[in-house]
Amino acid sequence: MKKRTKKHEADDDLRAEYDLSALEHGVRGKYFAHYRKGTNLVLLSPDVAAYFPDDHSVNVALRNLIHAGKSSAKRRTSK
Repeated sequence: MKKRTKKHEADDDLRAEYDLSALEHGVRGKYFAHYRKGTNLVLLSPDVAAYFPDDHSVNVALRNLIHAGKSSAKRRTSK
């Protein structure tokens, strides 16, 4: 077994005051099923988020945008 050098000790960013016993009870794969279902999280820029009070209003705006895009695409192809 290799001896730890002072260089490796300096690179160790785990502080002495961390309670390692609290880390022993982690559950492996706790969120795996949720991840497999699929999530689609999007981070809005603060200037954009200022216009939307909640997630429902964002979804309504995006659905309207999708609908408008489909309508304009139909008009372009029907000419």
